[in-house]
Amino acid sequence: MMKQNTESKVSWIYSTIKCFCKRHPEFTERGIRHNIFFEETNGLKESGAIVRNGGRILIHEERFFAWIEKRSLGGDA
Repeated sequence: MMKQNTESKVSWIYSTIKCFCKRHPEFTERGIRHNIFFEETNGLKESGAIVRNGGRILIHEERFFAWIEKRSLGGDA
């Protein structure tokens, strides 16, 4: 009998701002940094999409896109 692989795949990716923008060219580094600067007022902080690790800022892609969707539906300013 074959053993089934029960390991779950990771459904999220952390990226630096630069790597995120290379993978998703529709976003600019300047635009991402602008949103991070105003994260307290635009809902980005609450979304959990931005993680700070040492001196690096990482983007949790799944949460970032959920934040974008919420904004496009009028959820946050």
